[in-house]
Amino acid sequence: STAPRTSSSMDPLVAAIDQGTSSTRFLVFSATTAELISHHQVEINQSFPKEGWVEEDPKEIMHSVYECVERTCEKLSQLNIDVSNIKALGVTNQRETTLVWDKETGEPLYNAIVWLDLRTQLTVERLINKAPGRNKNHLKVQDDGHFFCFAVKLRWLLDNVDEVQQAVLNERAMFGTVDSWIIWCLTGGSSGGVHCTDVSNASRTMLFNIHTMDWDPELCRYFDVPMEILPQVRSSSEIYGWMKSSCLAGVPISGCLGDQSAALVGQMCFKEGQAKNTYGTGCFLLRNTGTKPVMSDHGLLTTVAYKLGKDEPACYALEGSVAIAGAVVKWLKDNMGIVQSSSEIEKLAAAAGTSYGCYFVPAFSGLYAPYWEPSARGIICGLTQFTNRKHLAFAALEAVCFQTREILDAMNQDSGVPLTELQVDGGMTANRLLMQLQADILCMPVVRPTMSETTALGAAMAAGAAEGVDVWSLSPDHLPHVTSEKYEPQINSDESEFRFARWKKAVQKAMNWETSEPCCNTNGV
Repeated sequence: STAPRTSSSMDPLVAAIDQGTSSTRFLVFSATTAELISHHQVEINQSFPKEGWVEEDPKEIMHSVYECVERTCEKLSQLNIDVSNIKALGVTNQRETTLVWDKETGEPLYNAIVWLDLRTQLTVERLINKAPGRNKNHLKVQDDGHFFCFAVKLRWLLDNVDEVQQAVLNERAMFGTVDSWIIWCLTGGSSGGVHCTDVSNASRTMLFNIHTMDWDPELCRYFDVPMEILPQVRSSSEIYGWMKSSCLAGVPISGCLGDQSAALVGQMCFKEGQAKNTYGTGCFLLRNTGTKPVMSDHGLLTTVAYKLGKDEPACYALEGSVAIAGAVVKWLKDNMGIVQSSSEIEKLAAAAGTSYGCYFVPAFSGLYAPYWEPSARGIICGLTQFTNRKHLAFAALEAVCFQTREILDAMNQDSGVPLTELQVDGGMTANRLLMQLQADILCMPVVRPTMSETTALGAAMAAGAAEGVDVWSLSPDHLPHVTSEKYEPQINSDESEFRFARWKKAVQKAMNWETSEPCCNTNGV
């Protein structure tokens, strides 16, 4: 049940579009209390044309945005709240998902290639062969060195899709991440839509220089990408344009952050050293490193966290990514039929109370940080005759926690200052057993805000604080107090270390499973 609303119906409101991998949401917050007033959510379909390929329909994404906006406006009027109280709109999005469209017709030229997609492995190998000394770290200095990134997906589209090649030749092609597509459509599309992105999304493309805060000519040459097809890079908090249609016509769009940066802002991790972990389809741990980028020696990415205003300094973060978090529950439900609903996994795992020595490494699309090993594949080991589905459910939840622990260890080594507690958010944090397991495996407290929509909140804060909107102050003494609950570790550290060591042994067994050498036609047989 939701707490009674304390905001007055005259409070300025700020809205956010949260376009994620599996759903689109539209949420409206009070700019005075940061309280969630109303929201609507629509699921998004993914298609898998070939093994390892993951696509979404850009038109379906936009349809879901409009539907969420209209439904939420209806809910506001039922609450007797005037939609004219909405003073600004922010956008937050799944990052690295790559789109291309025709600027004259507004039509997508191919499906959106989702960040999880693995089709670009051959493209990556070709690009490594091009690098001096075949060094895959060649590009790390300028960008975040992420090999599941926008640039290689863009390169694949340019190499493999005739319509895209033709549109580039005719100077009609526009490329962007999901935020660019949404902002372009909402501000008029082919009739004067604004083609832009923000620094947090741009820094995930591998075409951006995180020091100069602009597209990097050398990187664009390396990937052979014409710079004119890319969106203009702006700060994360400024007026980009105005809504052209829907019940919010005329409202400024003034906040833009990639989802993980938005969660960092929504968790109010504005101080150097503060960190948050978001548990969604994947798992993303970001640690604020202040106004100087920290380069990682332990497999983490250096990324731009946010730049909250044209004249404000950029803040950087170290990031570790886990590809499969919530997706492991979806796999247990959809592929294996082990649970009937996502919420059932908590009951099932709690009934076991232990994995009984069973370890699950869900490397379905390779291992991300700190290994960056695309050849790894999923593995379940330590099975005995006694193992049942309850133990497997427990092992799946533990896997999410172990992966987070690996990233946190790498972060502590890179920064030299160990974290003392972890702030968490995202859909999976509703699972209390998972939160307790995470505290046990990290041997530190885990803090979860009672309002879990921190990603959308971050985008709303950036939008409301923009110059010309000015309904939300981001100064430390004006930040709203957000209630939270804390999970303290309940097992001794020796047991935690033993379980973690066994997990690492399982990870080694998952490595180098796939090889790129041609073999007999396996065709899944």
